[in-house]
Parts: sequence; C-alpha cells; structure tokens
Amino acid sequence: MDKLAIEGGGELRGEVRISGAKNAALPILCASLLTAEPLVLSNVPQLNDVRTMGSLLSQMGVRSEKSDGSLTLSAAKVDWPLAPYEMVKTMRASILALGPLLARCGEARVSLPGGCAIGLRPVDQHIKGLQAMGAEIDLDHGYIDARAAHLSGTQFVFDVVTVTGTENLMMAATLAAGTTALGNAAREPEVVDLAECLKAMGARISGAGSDRIVIEGVETLHGAHHSIMPDRIETGTFLAAAAAAGGDVALLGARADTLQSVLDKLIEAGAEVSADAAAIRIKRQDKLKSVTMRTTPFPGFPTDMQAQLMALMTVADDTAVITETIFENRMMHVQELKRLGADIEVEGNTAIVKGVPRLTGATVMATDLRASACLVIAGLIAEGETVIDRIYHLDRGYERIEEKLSALGARIRRVA
Repeated sequence: MDKLAIEGGGELRGEVRISGAKNAALPILCASLLTAEPLVLSNVPQLNDVRTMGSLLSQMGVRSEKSDGSLTLSAAKVDWPLAPYEMVKTMRASILALGPLLARCGEARVSLPGGCAIGLRPVDQHIKGLQAMGAEIDLDHGYIDARAAHLSGTQFVFDVVTVTGTENLMMAATLAAGTTALGNAAREPEVVDLAECLKAMGARISGAGSDRIVIEGVETLHGAHHSIMPDRIETGTFLAAAAAAGGDVALLGARADTLQSVLDKLIEAGAEVSADAAAIRIKRQDKLKSVTMRTTPFPGFPTDMQAQLMALMTVADDTAVITETIFENRMMHVQELKRLGADIEVEGNTAIVKGVPRLTGATVMATDLRASACLVIAGLIAEGETVIDRIYHLDRGYERIEEKLSALGARIRRVA
C-alpha cells in the first residue's frame, strides 16, 4: 500500500495549475444518463472516484471515449440501471445515478453509498424528494429500488441542506412532467456547474446558486459540451499549504468567487492573497495568527476545508477554536496531528487548537480524504520526516498531489 514521505521545513514557491473539481465532475458524469446523445466534457480530473464512476456508468451501458483532453460519454442505450455495492462501496456519489436513471429508464436499483467514514450522510432527502415526484421506492438489503412510469413536477423543501440531494432531484426534474421547485436547496458552486451543464443539454433551470431552484421539465435532453469548474477544495488545500509553509505560490485557473470564506480566513491568519480571472496568489512571511472558524453550507466555510485549516492553526500564535457542524465524525485527524506534536483538545464538535512552536515528523495514518490533505500540510511544516499511511483516500480527491507540491519545492515522494 502506497505511502507519502515528506521532509518538512521548506517554503513553497512557484505556480501550479488547479484540476477540475471532483465534486462537480461526479454529478455531471451521471448527467450523461439523461440523454441518448453524446456529452463531451473537458477539464475532467484524473481521480480514483472519477474512474470508479466511469466504470459504473460503463456497466450500465454508457460508452466513453477520451480524446484531446476531453471525455465523451454516450448513453444511447442504458441497458442495466443498477449501481451494485461492489462498485460503489468506497464512493457515496453513487447515489447521484438514482435520479437520472429513474427519469430516463423509469427504474433504478442503487446501492446505499459508502465513502469516507465521517458521518451518517443520510439519503432520506433523496428518497422523499423522488417520492414527491411520483416514484415508488423500497429499501431492500442495502439497495434503493425505485420505479416510476413517469415523474411529475412538485414543490419540495429539503429538511436539511444537502448538495447531492439537490443535484439528484434537479437532474430527475429535468425530464419530469411540469415544474419542480426545490426549496432550501444547496447553493454550492458545484450545484451551479451541474445546472450550467444541464442547461447546455436543453434543460430549463433557474435559481441555481440560490436556496430555491426551479426546473421546468422537458421531454428530452440533447448532447452538449461542458468544461468542469476548477476544484475549489484543491485550491483551498494548496492555499493552506502555502500559508502554513510560507513562500509565494500562484494557483493557475483557480476561481476566488468559489471560496471567498476560505480566503477571508487565510487573510485573517496573516497571509497576503490577491486574485484575478487567471489565478490566485498567496504569500506569507510573518507569523501565523490563530482564527476562529465554524463550518456551514456555502457560502460559509466549507466542511471540506476544516481539517486543512486545523493543520495551519497547529503552529499559529494563540488559540484557535474550530467548530464542525456538518459531519459528526469529522475530527478523526486530531489524534494524528497530536502524534506530530499538536496541542488540540476536542469538546463535542469543537476543537480547541493551541499553537505550538513546531511540529515534529512521525508516522501517521490517513482516516479520510480531507484528513489526508491535513496531514500532508502538517508534514510540510514538521521538522524531520513524516510518513502518511493509507493515502488511497488522498488519491480519491487530489490529482498528482505529490507532483504538484514537488514542483513548488516540497520534499515529498510516494513510497511503497
């Protein structure tokens, strides 16, 4: 099993290009199920989760072809509307096939999702929304069995904000009869990117990016070309790494409008940040300052950046208070940071991080995707060598992270 070995202590300097967003690519790949015509995608990240989703779609009958940096998906015939447990046990995004399959084929059998062990991530909102659109749904031995002769537009208000729930119902509603209005909808940029792709395919959608999305169903969707948005969590991770290690880094292709809350916290912590349409640049020379942060749905501070900010705060002046409100188990990285010498106490869903003068290298274990990124950042600033085990989590969400960091001067290598 691969590991990462990091020799800490150096600054990061240079520029690196941000990859396409995993959390935008996965629902957009599923959107290919909604049309018999080809969907051509560019800026698709080369990640394990994306490959898993591609294999899943292929099993359903979707043909894929890579050419000149683009990926063409052709779902002329979907002959097996099944997402089996064996293929999706490591990836909760499998649930995103449910809405498109039901809308296109009238039936679907999708395994309850897996993914990182950071919380329950209930799918009840997906099920309630589809039932409101006329679907009959049963839970059978770990699978969601759904049937609908046809879906009908509805008014549905989510009990809690859910990104994948919003995406699933939005995709299903594109082919439903009549108009669907989704209240308390997720506002994340990835939801907007999916809506832009669907509109390019002929869908009629308004309100994406707000908490009320309206979809007017159409009979069929057609093929389209779409470029996946840059990954705001990869962007935030590299920004946090540069702020932690110090130096001067430019992130090419990054979009500041998708992570303003992260930029605000990094500036508050003492980094200099500038942005234009082409890149975000970050510099940090002075001592880091502690900041208080609470995760909330977009446009608030993203839960997917909580662990990375905590790594930054381990060596900041004074005490940081970090509260996690989205997932109940998303502080498993704390024990691993403490192995590196961090001073952190957890009270319920809040971590109290007292900055220490330095971290020291040790062998640590990644417990989930973003915890892995947190430990990479900690390794960059720790004295001596840090070895991170179980980095298969990291490969699910970061494209060639060790190569990109090496290009910025980090001493990092993948070892067996």
